[in-house]
Amino acid sequence: MKYHSIDATLFVKNRSKFAAQMKPNSVAIFNSNDIYPVSADSSLPFAQHRDIFYLSGIDQEESILLLFPDAPYENQKEMLFLKETNEHIAIWEGAKLNKEQAFATSGIKTVHWLQNFEKVLAELMTYSDTIYINTNEHYRAVVETETREARFVKWWKEKYPAHSVAKSNPILQRIRSVKEPEEIALIQEACNITEKAFRRILPFVKPGVMEYEIEAEMMHEFLRSRSKGFAYTPIIASGNSANVLHYIENNKACNAGELILMDTAAEYANYSSDLTRTIPVSGRYSDRQKAVYNAVLRVKNEATKMLTPGTLWKQYHIEVGKIMTSELLGLGLLDKADVQNEDPEWPAYKKYFMHGTSHHMGLDTHDYGILTEPMQANMVFTVEPGIYIPAEGFGIRIEDDVVIQATGEPFNLMKNIPIEVDEIESLMNA
Repeated sequence: MKYHSIDATLFVKNRSKFAAQMKPNSVAIFNSNDIYPVSADSSLPFAQHRDIFYLSGIDQEESILLLFPDAPYENQKEMLFLKETNEHIAIWEGAKLNKEQAFATSGIKTVHWLQNFEKVLAELMTYSDTIYINTNEHYRAVVETETREARFVKWWKEKYPAHSVAKSNPILQRIRSVKEPEEIALIQEACNITEKAFRRILPFVKPGVMEYEIEAEMMHEFLRSRSKGFAYTPIIASGNSANVLHYIENNKACNAGELILMDTAAEYANYSSDLTRTIPVSGRYSDRQKAVYNAVLRVKNEATKMLTPGTLWKQYHIEVGKIMTSELLGLGLLDKADVQNEDPEWPAYKKYFMHGTSHHMGLDTHDYGILTEPMQANMVFTVEPGIYIPAEGFGIRIEDDVVIQATGEPFNLMKNIPIEVDEIESLMNA
């Protein structure tokens, strides 16, 4: 892996939190992701399932984690099952983890080769009553491909139909949403790498530059800083393309006088950052662009202050909507009649700001978190308001990542990334 090794104590803590919420006499199993084929003999780069990584630090395909806190023997309470390395694999792919390396990474002493999994599991099933299966229940999830986890669930239910079934996801949604200090440090590193890339492109952007050239400059900085690359598919949207919320073609020329909305950020050690900045192609904002930009920035700053322990996600968005409505009135995009006659289910401000303001962030860009439960200290959220004006040919979004504190305002992990109009213009014209 490109990233520096992570101390195994993080994963020991994470497993302890999960095990503490398991039912008596239960087993939990977590599988690595598949390596997904493209065609012929080509495949997509491997990306580890975030849950097994969160609980073990193992970043390798064909791995299984098994937790059995009430097992009768100590060496059965935590187990890893790994693909056995050999000379052929070492020559063609590079050696896989051996048992000593797996222990150093995860803190798990009992490591088996994968071919022994069914035999070991058969014994453990005689001691246990319940199995935790790890289904994807994220509120944004749309899964059409059968995953390795899904295949395991089908196999297990057929093999052991008398056992009770429980779900890992509700436990993970809660414990993964509250970050350990080590996790916040990893997210901060992803943000620091993102800062380097953003500062790199500010003097690079000029009229005529292609969106994909900006993408390439960022990727260069990510890779040289030990990141695998973008934490999510990058959006580099110049001109009216910024009004397409998930514009990812990145294939147009950036023209003089336009703005570029860049929703681009690095990952580090599987942890995400999530940044959006909107900059002027010519190095200077017009008066109108500046007015809209500063309105979005004010909304972001006010919204950030509301991210405190006890805040409810739904009510937070209602309050942000009120602030945005005031700014849109000031910009002349809405009038009082628009607000008085608005549909409560789709308020007037939604014409120009149609997405949410914040989401959980961490191992996944849209990370785990139960939206009906109050916010807690050490949760990490984005703050990303925007105003989109197709009739004027531009859209502006500004986004930072913040950590909720026990008291006071959140800590901004992106506080060093240029955001004010004057600083962006100065760096673009240096």
